[in-house]
Parts: sequence; structure tokens; C-alpha cells
Amino acid sequence: MTLLTTDAIVLHAVPYLESSRILRLATREAGVLSVVARGARSSKKRFGSGLDLFAEGQAQIQLKPGRDLHTLANFDVTRSRAGLATQLGRFTAASALVECVLRVVHDEAAPRVFHGVASGLDAIAQADEADTVPITLGVFWRLISEVGFMPSLDRCTECHAEIPPQAEARFNTAAGGVLCPVCAKMAYDGRRLPAAARHTISSWLQGDLPMVEPAACRAHQRLLREFITQHLPDSRELRAYAVWEQGQW
Repeated sequence: MTLLTTDAIVLHAVPYLESSRILRLATREAGVLSVVARGARSSKKRFGSGLDLFAEGQAQIQLKPGRDLHTLANFDVTRSRAGLATQLGRFTAASALVECVLRVVHDEAAPRVFHGVASGLDAIAQADEADTVPITLGVFWRLISEVGFMPSLDRCTECHAEIPPQAEARFNTAAGGVLCPVCAKMAYDGRRLPAAARHTISSWLQGDLPMVEPAACRAHQRLLREFITQHLPDSRELRAYAVWEQGQW
């Protein structure tokens, strides 16, 4: 058994037996891990309030070789992100983000992904209500690029021909980005992507926050969902994402 000390974020938590909890943690050194926090529901000595959803802190995890469930020995919270609980738009956005992380990140070291999740949750927690959706869209696109699904926006994904900045293009999720007019004719599906929308996604990928109208945000949410779904390892529905996308509560 190995003791791992690492920065971690609580992505998911469920009760286990009478006094414990099973958690999914995003960790800096070991990717996403499942752990059991024994006695977490009956005693606050080792965990305090650190096991709240989206909380970040330093975790001590007893790793069991060949096992999928490890033991959480201690968790010292350093950031609670209480702002995510004060507004439903923020909470649903954060829930959609961690749902995606749980589906695409595995038990491998990915410090850049961990940093993206941490900074993304911070940005959502501090967002004004009117900016929550565009900020979250930017967080999503940057995270997707960090896990290896960077979309091609400037060149055709099939023939690699350059797409002029002012040109409309067809975005094909299966291909992983835009298609030139010639390749688009041979594609079975795809969504029309105006030049302004391509520029917006590029800005998000660079860490900028472009001005986006609510109607355009809804279109971007739909495009992002289609792109993420194409790259998921299974066909299970993104339930938290659906709630965030619909924006009805």
C-alpha cells in the first residue's frame, strides 16, 4: 500500500454504509480516483467540511495496487468555492463540467487537466449571472483541448486546406473540426459555423471572454454537446449538461 499526498478536487460524493462516503476525486498526480472516506458522515475530525462537492484541498490517499477503490486517509480543504452554491446557473454549470471530467479523465497523471478544472471552477464561482454561460463555454473548450480533443478551426480536418478567417465553414464533429467546401460536400453531416462563431471558439481556446448574445450561447452549447458526445467512450447521456443547456429550473 502506497500513501499518495496530492492536491485534489471533489467531483462526486455518495453515502456508503452508515457512516462513510465514496468520492470521485480529480487529483494532480493520479488523475481521477475513486476513494472511500470511512467515518466521514459520523466524524469531522479527519475531513471536516472538506468533502463538500467542488471543494479543493490536499488529500492523503492510501493506494491499493490492482484496486479501483482506494482509502482517503485525510483531506485538508484549501478552497471551498461557496460561490457555486449561491446561484443555480453557477451550480449547474459546475456540475456539467465535472460530469464531463468524470467521463473523459482516467487514473493517469494530468497536471494541466487538473489546473484547468481548478481554474475553471474558480472562474464559474466568481462569474456574474449574465456571464456564467459564456465563461463556462470557454472553460469547457479549454479543458477539451487539454484532454486531446482540440478542434480544428482554421484548416480543413480532411485535406488541411486553410479556411479564410472571414469564411463560413461546416463543423463536423466526427472529423473533429471544420471542413472546406470540397470536403463538406462528401461529408454526411455537419453544422454550419459562421466566421464569427469560429472566431468566438478560438477566443475561448485562447482564454479570452468574447461578447456573445444569449441566442448565440445556446447555439454554442448545442455544438459543444455534439462535439463532446462524439468523443465520449460510451453512449450514456450527459444529464448534468442537459440541465445546464436547457437552463430551466
